[in-house]
Amino acid sequence: MESNEKNNSRRNFIKKTCLAGSCFCGFLAISNDGRAEVQPDSGRLLMQEWISTLLKSIDDNTEASQQILKNCAQVHFRHLKMEKVLKPYKGNIEKFISFLEKEWLWKIEYDKSTGVLLANENKDFCVCPMVNREKGVDSSILCYCSEGFAELMFSFVADKKVKAEVVSSIHRGNNNSSIYKNNTCIYKVLM
Repeated sequence: MESNEKNNSRRNFIKKTCLAGSCFCGFLAISNDGRAEVQPDSGRLLMQEWISTLLKSIDDNTEASQQILKNCAQVHFRHLKMEKVLKPYKGNIEKFISFLEKEWLWKIEYDKSTGVLLANENKDFCVCPMVNREKGVDSSILCYCSEGFAELMFSFVADKKVKAEVVSSIHRGNNNSSIYKNNTCIYKVLM
């Protein structure tokens, strides 16, 4: 039964995407008498616009949409060869925290007794490569991909499955408490 629900969720996702006109399948060939004009950087721009339209179409924050975006983090994780980057820190969370603070300029608070880690990217902009900065596309659903990326990263280093949640971000805003005073991306990671 659960498999049927997943298939229905995927079908609904594809249906929404197509109905919203997010898919460019065939449209490029139809324009310009079947000849596609290639612009400099057109691949990246096409990808960003396609993804932006897709995200607007699924920005319903259902559990299925959230999981789809979280799963997308795997692609970015593999693309950046993060296992190779993280390998020197595997099993040593303190060493990894030091790396994040020194190299990525993150601010980290870690309570070993509760296993709760707050990771502040300490940036006043979204670092997500899928955001189309030129067009100002800022779908908050992208933050689920960031959650997935944080889970992959910290799970690899901790050598166990962890849970991550974006508690403040450029796209979602913050809850105005003192710990989230800057509009930045902050993860709560349950180790």
